[in-house]
Amino acid sequence: MVAKSIAEKMSGSSWIRAMFEKGAMLREKYGADKVYDFSLGNPDLEPPIGVKKALIRLAGSEEPDLHKYMNNAGFPDVRAKISAQIQRETGLPLSGKHIIMTCGAAGGLNVVLHTILNPGEEVIVLAPYFAEYLGYIENHRGKVVLSPCSTGSFEPDLSDLERKITPSTKALILNSPNNPTGVVYSSAILGKMAELIEAKEREFHIQILILSDEPYTRLVYDGCTVPSVLRIFPNSVVVNSYSKSLALPGERIGYIAAHPFMKNVDSLINGFAYSNRALGFVNAPSMFQKVIAESLEESVGTDIYRERRDLIYNHLIQLGYTCRKPQGAFYLFPRALIDDDIAFVEHAAKFNILLVPGTGFGCPGYFRLSYSVSRKTIENSLPAFEKLTRDFQ
Repeated sequence: MVAKSIAEKMSGSSWIRAMFEKGAMLREKYGADKVYDFSLGNPDLEPPIGVKKALIRLAGSEEPDLHKYMNNAGFPDVRAKISAQIQRETGLPLSGKHIIMTCGAAGGLNVVLHTILNPGEEVIVLAPYFAEYLGYIENHRGKVVLSPCSTGSFEPDLSDLERKITPSTKALILNSPNNPTGVVYSSAILGKMAELIEAKEREFHIQILILSDEPYTRLVYDGCTVPSVLRIFPNSVVVNSYSKSLALPGERIGYIAAHPFMKNVDSLINGFAYSNRALGFVNAPSMFQKVIAESLEESVGTDIYRERRDLIYNHLIQLGYTCRKPQGAFYLFPRALIDDDIAFVEHAAKFNILLVPGTGFGCPGYFRLSYSVSRKTIENSLPAFEKLTRDFQ
């Protein structure tokens, strides 16, 4: 009964999920305190107290139509509040009509791709990348074109990107702060990218959409700031969620924000609303739309993530690993101690350390470690990392 295409995709399923499931088996066998699962970007922090208070108030309120269908784009008052926040941050005149509420960033990305792609049109993905992007593009009959980032810096390689843009290019996905590297793309590199994109649009007489996936923009460290994609790229759409910034991954709540000066932006927005319905999302969860509207100034404790980052990063560097210190998100992306990252990750599992091979992110030779786990888990893992490292010295 299963379609051949789905069977093939299941056989090569996500490394992240595979290692997470392996962790569940190890926890059952050895106990949770003896398993060091760094596989999944699943925040262990609780949502801020303000979010919980908003949820409790709304759950007991008699506000009319709170649990009913609304416009496929979402509640107008919620969209207006989010657009006002973006306007304050960017200076761009967004209004509520430029916002579509979605079932998380994953839902938002699928809505955008469903709206813009004709069969065979190309979407450029910078590697290393969040692996689900490939499936999302294929969902809507697009063609994935990979552009490897510069080795070491993990910022876009503009020379390679220039070669990858063709008359069939429809979109480019950005993800900064990046999963899996934690790198924040600089204003300088994004500005040069904008010049390149504009030149290619003129050369090929096309319009290339910059699709910016931004669930980690509130999780940055050491005074780092995330450049605004909307201010740099006139043909841009931001997809965001509150999964990481408010520790709400299971609630599936996010939004799409479209640049107000894009050509035919109203038609694009209407397409997003239609795709929200056509893909079966219908609308974003009504209760959590309202919760978010009351929680826009809330945030999780980035100091907690920074302390965890420093603890595991410093330990790995002392053991001899090579890794760019992440500026945002909650991942490390060190080079494996052998070229075969899959073999390295499998060996780490012998010490109950669950990692994800870089191959799963289009970047062999590295591994991803998520520090969205308790400090105790990190502390308990340090001797295990020492034993693992000795095996390769």
